[in-house]
Amino acid sequence: MSNQNKKDVIGIPVNSTFEPEGQTHQHHLHFLQSRKDVMFDRLHNLRKKTNGYLHGIRDHVSLGSTISETLKGKLSLGTRILHARGLEGLFRKTFSMAEEEKLIKASQCYLSTTSGPVPGVLFISSEKVAFCSERLISLSSPTSAKAPYKVLVPLKKIKGAFLSENTHKPCQKYIYIATVDGYEFWFMGFVNYQKTFKLLQLTVSGR
Repeated sequence: MSNQNKKDVIGIPVNSTFEPEGQTHQHHLHFLQSRKDVMFDRLHNLRKKTNGYLHGIRDHVSLGSTISETLKGKLSLGTRILHARGLEGLFRKTFSMAEEEKLIKASQCYLSTTSGPVPGVLFISSEKVAFCSERLISLSSPTSAKAPYKVLVPLKKIKGAFLSENTHKPCQKYIYIATVDGYEFWFMGFVNYQKTFKLLQLTVSGR
């Protein structure tokens, strides 16, 4: 026996422990409860995210004048995006874009103006923050020409990006950028405020 190779020896180690059946059952119940707690936590977080997303969509749609006007604007924007072969194409077509410039994010929202909220798209690139309205707007000119409402602010001109909310309606939030020369541009109606705001802050701080 002493000459046999150790790998041929089969047995139970002397220091192995034996758990009573009741203790094993308790461990199993504890494991199941832990799994259940993890599952409930995940469902709770998913519900919070879903509710926030649905609230963002409701907020975005409610800012439009009427449902029909909102749909017309979305169709108009969709047509322009299609013709430009995507959001980046629309950005390049609407704003001058340097060869090394990169589009980071495009978010549908509203620009707050004295005549009311204007629906459109906020573009965040490696060089600028820009806004373009969904629909063409009539210009005050003898030819009655129409053009998109546009805002363009180079990153080097931005003093900071801030998150605000209506004191009377806390659910109504705003993201605004302040420029070094004293101007402010306020945006609202984002589907996901926090994600857009964090990205905007990172872009502005990293300019």
